[in-house]
Amino acid sequence: MSDSVDHRRPRTRAVLATVVTVLILAPAGVLFARVWGDVSQLRESTRLEQQGVEYLAALTPLVSSLAEAQSSALAGVTDPPPALNTAVDSVAAVDRRLGTALGTHDRWTGLRQKIELLPQQTGDALTVFQAHVEVADLTLALYRSVQDNSDLYKDPDNDLAHLQQAAAADLPGAVVQVSRMGDLSQLVADATPQVQAQLSPQFGAAVLRVNEAVEELTDNLQAAVDDTASSTLSGSLVSGLDSFRRGVESLTRGANPGGAPNSATMATAQSQLQTSLANLSSITTREMTTLLDDRLSDLTYRAAEAIAAAAAVVLLVIVALTLRLTGRRRGRPQRAAPAVPDDAIPTRRERSDALR
Repeated sequence: MSDSVDHRRPRTRAVLATVVTVLILAPAGVLFARVWGDVSQLRESTRLEQQGVEYLAALTPLVSSLAEAQSSALAGVTDPPPALNTAVDSVAAVDRRLGTALGTHDRWTGLRQKIELLPQQTGDALTVFQAHVEVADLTLALYRSVQDNSDLYKDPDNDLAHLQQAAAADLPGAVVQVSRMGDLSQLVADATPQVQAQLSPQFGAAVLRVNEAVEELTDNLQAAVDDTASSTLSGSLVSGLDSFRRGVESLTRGANPGGAPNSATMATAQSQLQTSLANLSSITTREMTTLLDDRLSDLTYRAAEAIAAAAAVVLLVIVALTLRLTGRRRGRPQRAAPAVPDDAIPTRRERSDALR
């Protein structure tokens, strides 16, 4: 009876050890899988956002050079500015690398065809202007596609959420509307009364949209500065935004809504705006890249922490099981040698006779 009880105790302990091991490993495994899944998903979305920021950075020179091409075409220059060809080549290179992931191939192909047809556009100034308006609208649509397909618009961090809105919507929208306001002011001033009646509402709408774009840009950049971990965001954006706003104010004065535009003032203001917009776009995309790089580094560290924690749990379980098995071997009682009857022990004489 005691032997069966003694045998049952080690079995019970082994079962309990197995159950405890499972109770430790199962929750740890579930927790590791959940953490690893969340980190992996965040890393993938961060990489996609990085691709979106890279694409947006390539689009900035394009939208600026399209604005320059529009003004040149209305001034009678048929050849596009050299900056436009360079910008088109840059976007084409980025789209070849990232277009599949961001779903922009078709939209970029259509836009590029429209851009290549701009120098062939013939007709009066209004026809040329409308052709450039169509291309600018398609460019803004490409911005929105990049913003949507890269999930930048869903970024959970407040600073990045506002910066991406500024880079993907406010800044390019401001470039387009400022360009239209300036060119429309010249068209209205040089047009016949009949054409003026047609263009004046467009000019007034462009002035309103410029003001709206500036206010939205200011609000988004200010919101990003108010809630950011970046130590360089505030100072960089303040100077860039001030320069941009001064350029818009100068251009608005030169456009002189309701009166004759001042061409010299507008030319100076447009040059200042091009510089400030390029600078502000560069600052915005650079800060977004830095914030996303920091997030990816933090996620990589969290993934390493999860792996280290899982490995530690498994190692501790293995050590515990090894120590238990070793302890069982040391504690196992040794079998006693069988008793030998006294008459079975040979006498000295018998051993001596056996040797002979």
